[in-house]
Amino acid sequence: MKNSRPSIMRPHGIPDSVSTPVATPLSPSVVYASAHPDELDAQYEGKLQGYTYSREGHPNADVVAKRLDAMEGATGGVVVGSGMAAVSCVLMGLLQSGDHVIGADQLYGRSLRLMKEDLPRLGISTSLANPSDIDAVRAAIRPETKLVLVEVVSNPTLAVADITGLAQLCHEKGILLAVDNTFTTPRAFKPFEHGADIVIHSVTKLLAGHSDVMLGYVVAKDPALNDRMRVFSVTTGMTPSPFDCWLAERGLLSFDLRYDRAEATAKDLADHLATLPGIKRVIYPTREDHPDQARALALLGGRGCNMVSFELNGGREAANAFARAAEGLNFAPTLGDVGTTLSHPASSSHRALSADNRAALGLHEGFFRVSVGLEEPELLRRIFADAVSAAT
Repeated sequence: MKNSRPSIMRPHGIPDSVSTPVATPLSPSVVYASAHPDELDAQYEGKLQGYTYSREGHPNADVVAKRLDAMEGATGGVVVGSGMAAVSCVLMGLLQSGDHVIGADQLYGRSLRLMKEDLPRLGISTSLANPSDIDAVRAAIRPETKLVLVEVVSNPTLAVADITGLAQLCHEKGILLAVDNTFTTPRAFKPFEHGADIVIHSVTKLLAGHSDVMLGYVVAKDPALNDRMRVFSVTTGMTPSPFDCWLAERGLLSFDLRYDRAEATAKDLADHLATLPGIKRVIYPTREDHPDQARALALLGGRGCNMVSFELNGGREAANAFARAAEGLNFAPTLGDVGTTLSHPASSSHRALSADNRAALGLHEGFFRVSVGLEEPELLRRIFADAVSAAT
């Protein structure tokens, strides 16, 4: 029987109500009390549903996980403290010393650093290959290869991976395929429907969408893999903040509307940028001049994303002039906000790479990545025209 002795040191219960809250309550408690050891055992053994210590899970994280599971057509997803925590859950939670992993040669800068510097010192060898070239990925496979990590649309060069070919190759070789779906989101692409084994998201970006949340999410088809990643995240303290989860749930309620609006404006902006003198190149997956356009149309069903990349004529001086003149836009190393943001990979996401490595990826000093927000298209056209003019 539960101990009902009153104590001023214990919180009073939430008052009973015949009605229910419309908004999910925020549950910031770090610890949850059980009645006795047998009840606690039953919770840990899965015989009773309950919470114990928030590092091991809390209600707000579960609410967000279930929403994201539904969006990706999955079950058992894990919400963690950041997008890179989700990547780490896959690479460090599932691999061990002696294993080999292949990464796309164009990944988010910190994912590349994890591949190149951190995994090797833990005894996990790595290789990079072009995810659009199946023969190149096949050539990189070794007997000890356990996993391939790719982004559907790469950050920040917006190259489109051959997910169909990669899935066929990985299944043929018994290798896991992990897909970072952050740029495309389940609104444009659902990796499990195309053969992926694991899906990764930086919820911080488009899904939460207001630049006030730091969260990641990862889910696998195989429940055993989800269990391993969950245990790893708990052990290494990747637990998300209840408040961030609460904010993310709010953002998810408007996600579809935000994504559709930003995607349409991004297409408009890409076409506009291509007409401006002083622009060396514009990158958007569904444009006719994109080398992966056919693959993008096939994989994304005619959809794109809210990201546009372009390169100015000139180097750092032109980049500085452009950023200073882009009044009303935030120059910040982020994406997915309700407002349009500008990112300069050479000074932010890919600054850890050498100049030669950045050049090999096409990330010159005049290269910008744009995360298109919810502004009126005409306003953005005017801002970008003025800023490009100032830069040139």
